[in-house]
Amino acid sequence: MSDGLSFRALQLANEQRNAYGLRYHDFARYRKHCANRTHRIRSTLKMTHGKGRDFKKLPPLNEESMKDGHLQLLLMEAERAWAYSQDLVSQSLQPTNVGKAHTLRHSATGRFRRSVNWSTQLLSHCQVLFASSRLSAESLLETTIYTLILNGRFLRYREDFEDALIQLSVARHLLDELAAAATTSRNQALAVLFADEIGPEVRYCAHELGREKSYDVDGIVSELSSRHKNALVEGCDSLLSRFKAEEEALKHVEGKKKLETLMWEGEPVPVRNPELVDVFLKVQEAEKKLDIYEEKKVKMGDSKKSVAAYDAILLALSDAEDVARRLKEAQQSTGSAASTSSGTRDMHFLYAYTIFQLLSRRIQRDFKLVKALLASPSTPSRSPSKPRQVDARVYPAIVKLLDTIMQGLNQMRTLSIVDDNPDLSSGVDARISYTKASRCLYLAPSTIRETQSHISLSNSDIAEVAFFPLSQVELGQLESQLSSDSLQFKRDWFAYNGGSVNTDPKSYKKPAFFNIALNYVDLDMDRLLQRAGKESAPTPASAPAPPAPTTKVEPVADKRRIIEDTRAATPEPAPAPAVRGGLSSLLGGWWGKN
Repeated sequence: MSDGLSFRALQLANEQRNAYGLRYHDFARYRKHCANRTHRIRSTLKMTHGKGRDFKKLPPLNEESMKDGHLQLLLMEAERAWAYSQDLVSQSLQPTNVGKAHTLRHSATGRFRRSVNWSTQLLSHCQVLFASSRLSAESLLETTIYTLILNGRFLRYREDFEDALIQLSVARHLLDELAAAATTSRNQALAVLFADEIGPEVRYCAHELGREKSYDVDGIVSELSSRHKNALVEGCDSLLSRFKAEEEALKHVEGKKKLETLMWEGEPVPVRNPELVDVFLKVQEAEKKLDIYEEKKVKMGDSKKSVAAYDAILLALSDAEDVARRLKEAQQSTGSAASTSSGTRDMHFLYAYTIFQLLSRRIQRDFKLVKALLASPSTPSRSPSKPRQVDARVYPAIVKLLDTIMQGLNQMRTLSIVDDNPDLSSGVDARISYTKASRCLYLAPSTIRETQSHISLSNSDIAEVAFFPLSQVELGQLESQLSSDSLQFKRDWFAYNGGSVNTDPKSYKKPAFFNIALNYVDLDMDRLLQRAGKESAPTPASAPAPPAPTTKVEPVADKRRIIEDTRAATPEPAPAPAVRGGLSSLLGGWWGKN
């Protein structure tokens, strides 16, 4: 298919509707956009009539020279006429137009019929292009579905509910086939979105026809589509088989665009909107990068990469939150929650789920930063056995991060999906209490430092407050109390599991005393064995009686002579070394030579 065309009717219609007013049911704005769009396409294709007064009919379209623009032109003409008809219908329902309501409804019928005519022309061109292998089976299926939906809605507007039910049921069946065989999550969400839109219309037509199980939309679609799909769609079975073959061939190419199933409490979270699929695919890619960093066990010195991965996840989740919020607001403003199927009713839940994921990832990132601050001491410990001291100047930064974590947890606690789950709400409350305790633990030293700096800067008598005297002695007492509490915490931690973060306290064995003291004191093993009772103490031998002291009488003259003889002689001074003059002696002194 060298000169094949790429035309997606449902995708193009959905993008144009969401971007230009139909998200909020502004049909007048969308109609104006369609008029401008058709004029630009005509100018690009050189299909304008010019500025002359004489009308010159354009030559008929040749299938061989047909481009994507020709198909887009027919689609936008159909959208323009359909938007005009819906605008006229909404005007006829206003109280100010009661007198001309019949005229407005008649004009709306004419515009609706023109829209069906444009879509029928589009379908005929697509069938010819598909026969010449210039158009894929997916493009022809989407064009067929678009035409069936317009026909079914027109028949429902004319209150021909039986034929409308058949048309809409076949369209719903084809949309289900598209969603089941789609290789990308975006195409699947696109088919599900249109199926959710026509589901209530199928139920309404079945109710007007008096069916007993009008609520069973899937059963009605299965019953009617199996009987009428080949009559309404030429070669329906062969077209579907060819479409599935094309999708199988594209599986290895489009595998990265498949969104993994989002889970909440063991149940899948439905993502039934193409815009949400796009942003959640970005979130999925960012999470895979983070998993790669976690598998490599990046050390704290390389924590910048993991923090950058968290930032990428937060950016993608912020985009997802923005899209989900706009979709939720559009659903609330139009009041379409009661008239839509169960798929779009999950928009409020999906918005809360996105907020929960955003807050949880933000809290994880902040805890990562706290660990990085605590693991980067200003002065490393000299002894490897002693724990590294944390610089007290990082405590204010840690307190700010814990404030952010508490804010995220409090916001998470107010979400409906958390409040409805008692176990999860209790878990979040426990994390809030733990974060408050951690904040107080780091807030006390940082506040002490701040108090000391204020006192050191205010040395004048004016800074003394009469009703609240504060001295350095009281400040020192408070600081010593904090130090003693911190020391007690460390001792309790060491006694619990040896001061390890990940060690199980049950598997921790306390070291024996002599294994600890052996590194610091000399151990007398003989004395230790004696005290243990494993070796008998030797009997001390009887010491001989000391002899009685005898006094010796010497004459005074002899005593003086003995003292003079025992006095040490004064040593003679050593001869001084010869001093060498000149440059050699000077340089020798520099290098320590004699």
